[in-house]
Amino acid sequence: MPLSDPRFLQLNAWLNQYFNVKVSPQLISGDASFRRYFRVFIDDLSYIVVDSPPNLIDIAPFIQLADSYSRQGIAVPKVIASDQSLGVMLLSDLGDVQLLSVLNEQSLQKYYSEALVLLTDIAKVTTTSAGPLPSYDKAFVERELAIFCEWLAVHHLGLPAEAVKSHTTKAFKVLTDSALSQPQAGMHRDYHSRNLMLQDGQLKVIDFQDAVIGPVTYDAVSLLRDCYIRWPDSDVERLMLQHYTQCIENKLIPAKTSIEQYRRWFDLMGIQRHVKAAGIFARLNYRDNKPAYMADIPLTLEYIRDIAGRYAELKAFSVWIAEDIIPAVNAPNNSI
Repeated sequence: MPLSDPRFLQLNAWLNQYFNVKVSPQLISGDASFRRYFRVFIDDLSYIVVDSPPNLIDIAPFIQLADSYSRQGIAVPKVIASDQSLGVMLLSDLGDVQLLSVLNEQSLQKYYSEALVLLTDIAKVTTTSAGPLPSYDKAFVERELAIFCEWLAVHHLGLPAEAVKSHTTKAFKVLTDSALSQPQAGMHRDYHSRNLMLQDGQLKVIDFQDAVIGPVTYDAVSLLRDCYIRWPDSDVERLMLQHYTQCIENKLIPAKTSIEQYRRWFDLMGIQRHVKAAGIFARLNYRDNKPAYMADIPLTLEYIRDIAGRYAELKAFSVWIAEDIIPAVNAPNNSI
């Protein structure tokens, strides 16, 4: 790290004081936010250090949720030390093996099945020491959908805002109504194979600081229709049925809920998430100077096209994505 980086110098001083010995943090990565992650070694033990500028991202929700998740029996990083005013945390090290790196068509049923089981406990976490989690309400859903219009359709592709609105208003209402009609539960909100670590054969959960109370299918479809990799429909269907059964057995959805109703919730929730993700990936490029995420946009659009096409009320939206948005994204002047 550059010695002129003031945050790194502050972080290093904090660590030196905490351990009472000079340390050398090594940058691991940033993520899709403004956080940075470092690893430090002390007496043959490794730790993760999180640098989270307090004016941009408060670390309090992470600390509170780490405690609530841990109390529920969910394996998460342990917060060893923190300084909220500085925006730094010292965490236990869960290693470098993301679930994504070990998945293949032979292993995905085993690991995804285990990951779905974890959602039963995650669904139970609806409060922290600070009170109830935020609600994934109508304004929240609409705000996320609007990111697609603003950053991908208008900012990246240069489409007229009114034309975009004419193609999205009806579809977005269908997606919003479906999300709000679902039974509500504790929701991780970014539950996928890059946010699950594999350590000593056990799945461990990270990046949960944005947890809310929201639709019961959200985390399951986030996992099974991953923005970063696509699995055969037959595998997704089998695992979706597992989650449906889990939800009934654990009283997360009414026992009378049909598989057809659940599938609709699941499918439309996935479309909403992929619409949001496509917009966020564009925003990460233009606002946050993180262009690598642009390469993940085509898969999200393919999901939207394919799944929306299965529903009569979303057919026109699917056609617009297929005939206008995907070709525009793939055009040479929009090369990603």
